[in-house]
Amino acid sequence: MVTNWLLLRSNFAVGGGSCHRPSAGAPLAGHPQRGEEITMKVSTLITGKRVETISSSVTLHDLVNSLNVHHVGALVVSPDGKKIDGIVSERDVVRAMPGKLDEITHMRVRDLMTAEVITCTPETTVADLMTVMTERRIRHVPVLDASGNLISIVSIGDVVKAHINDLDAERKALSDYVNS
Repeated sequence: MVTNWLLLRSNFAVGGGSCHRPSAGAPLAGHPQRGEEITMKVSTLITGKRVETISSSVTLHDLVNSLNVHHVGALVVSPDGKKIDGIVSERDVVRAMPGKLDEITHMRVRDLMTAEVITCTPETTVADLMTVMTERRIRHVPVLDASGNLISIVSIGDVVKAHINDLDAERKALSDYVNS
């Protein structure tokens, strides 16, 4: 089941929208006005980024090989590359091992995937996505278009990198201001 989460302050509620709250206002010509801020959207993180998918009927062996070949920590479980059935990560594989080593060779992706997937849209703010990922303790969030089709995926690494870049730009702007 795919769930689009609407962030209301720090509480989550199931909703039909994306997981962001409306911004206070749009800056003119790309520059913030007094009391406003520029809000980075998920769309800036996913430009040119592919999302890898896998079928729910694939064996655990093939899942591990696919994670390795694509150098990713999670794959979206999808029958067609658009509809989401779930998500499966390296953590899911590790958690399946204790007490089940005898069964592991017969397990399929559907046996260990997370079926309730938290998603976002390109219009979700990076700050809100970071909050969702931190509070829900998730590392990968699929991105859906307005029709609910899978278009990309964002990892916690993508979010942290964007946050560090923002902090570095702010530090540079403050330094330039102080030194001018």
